[in-house]
Amino acid sequence: MPTVKAIAAHSATSPLGPHTIARRPVGPDDVEFEILYCGVCHSDLHTARNEWSAWPTVYPCVPGHEIVGRVTNVGAKVTRFRVGDLAATGCMVDSCGTCPSCRDGLEQYCDTGGTVFTYNAPDPKGTAPVTYGGYAKSIVVKEHFVLRISDKLPLPGVAPLLCAGITLYSPLKHWGAGKGKKVGIVGLGGLGHMGVKFAHAFGAHTVLFTTSPGKVADGKRLGADEVVVSRDAAAMAKHARSFDLIVNTVAVSHDLDQFVALLKRDATLVLVGAPEHAHPSPNVFNLIFARRSIAGSGIGGIPETQEMLDYCAANGITSDVELIQPGQINTAYERMLKGDVKYRFVIDMKAL
Repeated sequence: MPTVKAIAAHSATSPLGPHTIARRPVGPDDVEFEILYCGVCHSDLHTARNEWSAWPTVYPCVPGHEIVGRVTNVGAKVTRFRVGDLAATGCMVDSCGTCPSCRDGLEQYCDTGGTVFTYNAPDPKGTAPVTYGGYAKSIVVKEHFVLRISDKLPLPGVAPLLCAGITLYSPLKHWGAGKGKKVGIVGLGGLGHMGVKFAHAFGAHTVLFTTSPGKVADGKRLGADEVVVSRDAAAMAKHARSFDLIVNTVAVSHDLDQFVALLKRDATLVLVGAPEHAHPSPNVFNLIFARRSIAGSGIGGIPETQEMLDYCAANGITSDVELIQPGQINTAYERMLKGDVKYRFVIDMKAL
């Protein structure tokens, strides 16, 4: 069985460190690629530290689902990739493929529960109880879940598009962000900075909400037309009942009512951040008296993710990243907890 070097967590409290994992042999419809860069998502930290009770971590855990690399082997039935091509994989590596959601290209919402996530998910085709992610030297993925990427963009900045990028692109497209619309983005982190970039690129009047006055200038640099410090009640009140859409990227429990009150009639607050603990229950009257909605959105399907990658290549959009070496991952996690990154860590996996 092929083995590769990796970085793994062995418990919720131990630091991540070097490890060796098995990868399945390349099957007829598989693509194997050397991992060049892997983004570091807050979900990686939550999973490594077993912080999601609904999704217990199986150890050893190899995180990473923002993966770009170069193809080293393909199965006999593979038609879209050849050895030497650039390739990428995001948050999913398989699904049932036959349910209505899968047939609609929304594999992340697989109706049978058959979505196989890139790490810490039961892996019927694998060599271990769960999938192992991109903090590793290589990966083997079913062709359908491998994405094409352009060599026109810097690869480190492309890696976070596979999660942070598509997580914001999908709801902004689904809820119609564009010219003539006023769109809010809550939080300026790995997700939020991509939300500002996409909303601006789509032509929406883009407003960033942040708790940090120090992020005002950076928010405008990234494309925000306005930046509102959400702790300023007067500044928030000026925007009452004015938004067509607000996308909330914050991954900690907080009061949603302050943002619901900013929505127009029939407008929507979309949650994409996944907090460790539940948000306080929103005030139902804020919803009833303006027919407002609170919704959720998870990544994007394979067709939409490819659409997003092509859009980014055509428009020169990448994530703002800080490149780190494999041995710096534990320091990066601690810095993430302090919000000390602009705006995504990416591991140089060539150095593993």
